Amino acid sequence: MMINTDTLVAMTDANQNFSKVTHVVDENGMAVILKNNKPRYVVVDFDEYEIINEIRAARTLKVEQVADQLIEENMEAFMELAK
Repeated sequence: MMINTDTLVAMTDANQNFSKVTHVVDENGMAVILKNNKPRYVVVDFDEYEIINEIRAARTLKVEQVADQLIEENMEAFMELAK
């Protein structure tokens, strides 16, 4: 995963100056907070958060639909295994 270096904020900076984090989010759409020099947290604009949640919900729905389809297509085998 590629991370824009302009979005990186050290945990210490985030703790001491959260307005810096919000400024990075306003400028870049997100801030990546580093813990022990590794990306650990992402702070995003609320509109972006809503989009992410919609994508996650759609993915969950898709997985459920595929599972239902597999069960339906293999019901005979499942019934046999249930004996």
